[in-house]
Amino acid sequence: MHDLNLRDYIEYKEGGIFSRVIKSGKYDATLFCMAEGTEMSEHTSAREGFVLIIEGSGVFKLEDNNIEMFGGKMIFMPEGTVHSLKANSNTSFILVLF
Repeated sequence: MHDLNLRDYIEYKEGGIFSRVIKSGKYDATLFCMAEGTEMSEHTSAREGFVLIIEGSGVFKLEDNNIEMFGGKMIFMPEGTVHSLKANSNTSFILVLF
């Protein structure tokens, strides 16, 4: 796969979180779609990576920092970082780990 339109893959499940791995050769990323009001509880990043918000709004808690999520925002995560997320509206993002 050389290109794709991420908006074709966005799918919100009422009250839930949907994810899809997108592969291209040796690289892969995960698309997450969080329905309004859903949360991902605190967990630790196993590898360094980044999150790119496609659309929506919410809060990404990275260690002790609350970072506002909105379309176009990129959040970098060092390996071993504790984080959690809350979607204030339907929110989609790409997670890429190295």
